[in-house]
Amino acid sequence: MKYTRYCRSVLCTPATSVERYAKCHQAGADICLVDLEDSVPPPQKEEARIKAESFFSAPSAASVRCAVRVNGVTEPDGLRDLLALHGYPVKPAIVLVPKVEAPRDIEIVEQLLRPDCPDVELFAVIETPRGLENVTQIATTSRRLRALIFGAADYSFALGSGMSWAPMAHARARIVNAARAAGIEAIDSPTFELADAAQVQYEATLARELGFSGKVALNPHQVTVINETFSPDAELLDRARRVVSAAQEHGQGITVVDGSMVGKPFFEASRRLLDEFGSSR
Repeated sequence: MKYTRYCRSVLCTPATSVERYAKCHQAGADICLVDLEDSVPPPQKEEARIKAESFFSAPSAASVRCAVRVNGVTEPDGLRDLLALHGYPVKPAIVLVPKVEAPRDIEIVEQLLRPDCPDVELFAVIETPRGLENVTQIATTSRRLRALIFGAADYSFALGSGMSWAPMAHARARIVNAARAAGIEAIDSPTFELADAAQVQYEATLARELGFSGKVALNPHQVTVINETFSPDAELLDRARRVVSAAQEHGQGITVVDGSMVGKPFFEASRRLLDEFGSSR
């Protein structure tokens, strides 16, 4: 199982809700995201672009990684969003590209971000049947692309299916596999029951077991649950230390730890885990 602090939690806030920016920055999410897409009605798109500039330059943003979700890049508003980023004095660390259906969509974003945003990373949201069909090609389109995100709501609507875990399991598995094959991260769709912490934990646990790196949060209260679920506990870290110790003692050969046979893949995974989380316990 792979754990990372890079994207355990991605907390969204609407671009038009400037009063919520500081709370978003201070919620403890690995990535704080201002949304120009679904949460902004069409008449307010230009206003949202203007307001979103302060999301990245506010004092509360200094210690967090900030991202923006633009509108679809095959739509005029998506192109306007990307062009607006050139004028922001502080650039986002990450641009989320919604409704990605083909490598072309990522290529459009790359072209429009040059040359003023050379360090901006990209996340692709897979939320249509066509996007899922092309997910393997999408995952390898660009070196800037760092993660795939599953959009369960739009995908289930397009498919005409339910949105519970079972009908969405196939799509989730394909996204995780494509992301891992490409060496990038996979982030799960949000839990839409905002006040149900137990449901958030349930879905986050299933997503972690499937191989996701993290999960989108729609509410600051969800962040703590998500971060804890996608972080190793003390017991797992202790076992990782024993595995690394066994590797050192046995010269990387196959050995037994806690009654289980372990070898090179276990040694490497344990080292990565301790590098990422060992100092915090």
